[in-house]
Amino acid sequence: MKRLQVAGAFVIALGLAGSASAHHNAAGIDRTKTVTVEGTVKQFKWANPHSWVEVEVPDKKGGVEIWNAEMTSPSILVKAGWKKTSLTPGDKVKLVVNPMMNGAPGGLFVSLTLPSGQQLTQQAPRPAAAATP
Repeated sequence: MKRLQVAGAFVIALGLAGSASAHHNAAGIDRTKTVTVEGTVKQFKWANPHSWVEVEVPDKKGGVEIWNAEMTSPSILVKAGWKKTSLTPGDKVKLVVNPMMNGAPGGLFVSLTLPSGQQLTQQAPRPAAAATP
């Protein structure tokens, strides 16, 4: 009976690991490229497991495309200096993403620059290097 329980736990653990890996696969993202667009924040979703930003970007035809950028979790964004209120609808921004391979407007968030010049990323600031005498 004990052996059956251990085997069952192992199978469940493998299943969970596989689904976590598939969830974070991002197979449709081209991580070798970045695309920069400028537009207006439509919505900022501060949510687990991933936050999102939607930006309205003028297109060449005089219309607007909605660019969706998937971000990391709020707990990691907080370490990078973000707040739930860092972005609000109407903010003018420059958005950088690793683009979708199929050409759809959006991708994986890289950075965002506000009109003030402040750049927001998902990386916590690195400590300054100690000065050498």
